[in-house]
Amino acid sequence: MKTEQDTQPFYRQFWFWFVFTPLIVVVCVSLTMVTVAFRHADDVVIDNYYKEGRMINQTMEQDRRALELDLTAQLRFDRTTGEVFLQIPQQASVPAQLLLLLDHPFEADLDQQVVLQQTSSGHYRGSLEFNPRNNWYLSLLPVLDKHQRKAAEWLLSGEINFAVGDETRLQPRIAKE
Repeated sequence: MKTEQDTQPFYRQFWFWFVFTPLIVVVCVSLTMVTVAFRHADDVVIDNYYKEGRMINQTMEQDRRALELDLTAQLRFDRTTGEVFLQIPQQASVPAQLLLLLDHPFEADLDQQVVLQQTSSGHYRGSLEFNPRNNWYLSLLPVLDKHQRKAAEWLLSGEINFAVGDETRLQPRIAKE
């Protein structure tokens, strides 16, 4: 004896939905999780740890050279206009263009590089791509290519928290002996 329930199509049957609803939900949630995992994955810090570990001697050499030249710099950000102002008080031989690297502590996509043009003796000016907020690591180099960072003659470093202020001092990472 056939009942009305037996003559209905499969998608109108209670047991079909009872069995397949959890499976459909699991597939949807899994696809969502995979999408979130790929879109918001952590940045790779360094691929070759051994090579970078050996390069520490060269970066120390850049700091020593900046110390020998007695280089320091005062950096000021105007966040309303997006301009960067740099002042190097010493009369050292500094090129007409410098590269300022702003490295975000967590998001590599937010890193910026600003080419600073000399406006007068010891004074430089550049423009930001966007206004930074919170903490940033700063590096000042006499080269114009970020990938030549390791070959630069000297390096000045610093850190700034834009929640506290818009000025900071850049100096070698090693102290005078």
